Amino acid sequence: MSSSKKIHSALVSVYNKDGLAPILKRLGELGVELISTGGTQTFIESQGLTATPVETLTDYPSIFGGRVKTLHPKIFGGILYRRENEQDLLEQKQYEIPSIDLVIVDLYPFEDTSRSTKDQDEIIEKIDIGGISLIRAAAKNFQDTIIVSSRGDYAALLDLLNNKNGLSDIEDRKYFATNAFATSSHYDGLIHSFFANGHIEGAGHYKINQPAKTLRYGENPHQQAKFYGRLDDIFEVLNGKELSYNNLVDIDASVQLIQEFFVPTVAVMKHTNSCGLASADTVLEAYKRAFECDTTSAFGGIIATNTEIDLATANEMNTLFFEVLIAPSYQPEALEILKQKKNRIIIQQKKPVPYFNMFKSLLNGAIEQDIDRSAEGVGNFKVVTSKQPSDDELADLEFAIKAVKHLKSNGIALVKNRQLIGMGCGQTSRVDALQQAIKKAGEFGFDLKGSVMASDAFFPFPDCVGIAATAGISAISQPGGSIKDQDSIDAANTHNQSMVLTGIRHFKH
Repeated sequence: MSSSKKIHSALVSVYNKDGLAPILKRLGELGVELISTGGTQTFIESQGLTATPVETLTDYPSIFGGRVKTLHPKIFGGILYRRENEQDLLEQKQYEIPSIDLVIVDLYPFEDTSRSTKDQDEIIEKIDIGGISLIRAAAKNFQDTIIVSSRGDYAALLDLLNNKNGLSDIEDRKYFATNAFATSSHYDGLIHSFFANGHIEGAGHYKINQPAKTLRYGENPHQQAKFYGRLDDIFEVLNGKELSYNNLVDIDASVQLIQEFFVPTVAVMKHTNSCGLASADTVLEAYKRAFECDTTSAFGGIIATNTEIDLATANEMNTLFFEVLIAPSYQPEALEILKQKKNRIIIQQKKPVPYFNMFKSLLNGAIEQDIDRSAEGVGNFKVVTSKQPSDDELADLEFAIKAVKHLKSNGIALVKNRQLIGMGCGQTSRVDALQQAIKKAGEFGFDLKGSVMASDAFFPFPDCVGIAATAGISAISQPGGSIKDQDSIDAANTHNQSMVLTGIRHFKH
């Protein structure tokens, strides 16, 4: 059974049309047949596209004031039949069930309505039946069907349509299905809260549907803490004490960074920032170069690599006190060396962490955002100076961008020969971040002549360019977007530096 599925047809039935147009345009370009209802069909046609009305497939009109539109075997059969099941295929053909590969639906605004009126009849009418049923059906059959259950998933769907041209993998479909069940859980929680209390309360606004593990303590010993999730799915702890709250925070930062690289790379992390980062031909050389970046801060840190740990690397690492080591595999003799320290936490990462969304609790609530997946390369660079960066500088700029996007803002990364040689992070001004990076490089004996600099955000003034030139930095990457971009470009030209703009900011707070 192939994991990859092509979207041939899509059912689109939404209450709110905001953000839908680019998706419809792309579906049209891909030749996807559209099926729709009422107002959504009218909207589709306003975009210059055609859609088959649901009524044409079901031979039933929308009835009971719109309470029943899509609730029909031809619609739910088209979503739920199993494409590799012989009996399902026979029944699909016998009953002339259309195939529906993508469902885009949102739900009636029950929450908004219940907050804006006390009219019970109006509130009850905003309890969605068809939409929630479509969501559950398509999510259940994620093996074959993609479900987009809210506008929050539009960006991810458009990204998939653009990058995979109408194809999806099982991981893609499961991701959308997971979000869909979160949508339905949230929606039902709101309705339950209303029926139980007569109004919307906090219950049901967001939920953590993951097993909880009590940790020794939080950031500090007087704080209690728990981890919600299934760590065993991703990691196997081969040695050491129980993971702490701070360990988990640092491990997460380490994994996010190291997953950016596809050649032997080692990161040394401290308080979620990389104090060492290097790529090389071997893991041993990458480790030595990463450690050289800041031999002081590496003490008690977290080490992560994307390459198997061999005996030579284990012997080299064993001379350093560090809290956690993360690697995809270990040679048996290397593991024995590393296990000599009984409290040293040794983790085998069994598979990449499938990052999609980030959550943060604040103000007695929570915020959510997409993971920052962008890591700009040469193809995204816009050279804006007279001097062109060399091939070596371009490679180092790509490395520096990956490094700086994982530093707390304001962030500056200085790189030379695929090695982080200076970093400034968490500063209140970009000048402070650059000066910190230059000072770090000097403390550990690095020559900045011919190095490159990446900034996580634009330069509001040209002062950083001048400071960089004085230090010997020859090439600069920044997103651009300041009203004074030209001042920084002119400064780079004055100092015979090359500068590229990427158009992508990488704040990390």
